[in-house]
Amino acid sequence: MAQIIEGISHLDSQELQRLLHLPEQTVIVIDVREPEEYEVAHIPGVPLIPMGDIIDQLDDLDTAKEYVFVCRSGRRSLEVAKYFKANGFERVHNHLGGMLDWQSAGLDIAVGLEETT
Repeated sequence: MAQIIEGISHLDSQELQRLLHLPEQTVIVIDVREPEEYEVAHIPGVPLIPMGDIIDQLDDLDTAKEYVFVCRSGRRSLEVAKYFKANGFERVHNHLGGMLDWQSAGLDIAVGLEETT
């Protein structure tokens, strides 16, 4: 069950994993860490847009879509989620515990950079 922290919905690793495996994938998950962190370990199929770059791409993203943000521990992604919410994105979530929680739960990871389309 999602928790609300600082006005933002937080999904734990199991909830995020279920979302990623839905047949009709409608939620956009974005990793907001730095490239060197992402290369070491990331959630398979989740694209990287570093926190420092995502603000510049705000106008290219659809406010009607649903987003989940991921970082190492959940702190940076919370700041991104709060920024998005303050800028008209209503359906935003943070990944509670970030990649630290994902990896401690033994969930699948990928290494290296993912190809973007």
